[in-house]
Amino acid sequence: MRLRRLATELRILRTEAALTREQVQDRTGVNQGTLWRIEKGQAKPHLGTLETLFDLYNVTPARRTELIELTRGAKQPGWLRQFTDVIPRGYAAYISFESEAKAAHNYESLYIPGLLQTEEYARASVLDGLPMDADEVEQNVRTRLERQIVLSRQREDRDPLEFWAVIDEAALRREVGGRAVMRAQLARLLELSEQPNIMLQVIPFDRGAHPGMTGAFVRLNFGPTAPDIVYVESLAGDIFLETEAEIDRYGLVFDHLRAMALSPRDTTAFIGNLINP
Repeated sequence: MRLRRLATELRILRTEAALTREQVQDRTGVNQGTLWRIEKGQAKPHLGTLETLFDLYNVTPARRTELIELTRGAKQPGWLRQFTDVIPRGYAAYISFESEAKAAHNYESLYIPGLLQTEEYARASVLDGLPMDADEVEQNVRTRLERQIVLSRQREDRDPLEFWAVIDEAALRREVGGRAVMRAQLARLLELSEQPNIMLQVIPFDRGAHPGMTGAFVRLNFGPTAPDIVYVESLAGDIFLETEAEIDRYGLVFDHLRAMALSPRDTTAFIGNLINP
């Protein structure tokens, strides 16, 4: 996925420099066939090739560093490094992608989205999940809470994540951690729904069957210069989907889900009624 993002960036840089692949070959010696494969995400460029292209395209030092990072693997947020021995590699990769994304569309059928969880709800969901010792539980909870920085203006050098969550009513009614924990969690949802970068909708039981019943997913959008990805978490492992057909299918499903769901205003009223029936 990162190779495809690098390919897109290199195509844009060449276009901005008003150069054809043939002209790049004439000026740098980089074979245009090789350049075509690099720009299609079918070949990983050598560092020397990248530096040569950067010189030709007049890329700034800061931008060079950022693009080179794409060839070296996931760039993790600094806070995540202390937890990498505890959380699964796939989850760590997802957090890295989430920290770089501009927008996220998240459907959840049984849990409150991790980015919207209170500490008490997060701890209860971890304790009732797979067996782990007390230290692992706390580190997993801290990881989940640290992720939430992407929703705030404390995010370094980036705007807050545009987060659109569609949640099945089942996630709101399941008493994770007990009644008091759920009451505080529902109140937290109402509080967060007031943020301009957060959109929250609920699908009530009376809407019947819907395509999200097969399971939760997140679609991450990185803007016009990089392809979207879809993340699906399961007991079999974390799955990243990135083909155009897969992205389009999940996009269509999410559009269908938010069309079936209550409006954001009706959603807040719905949650309010759960708190104070």
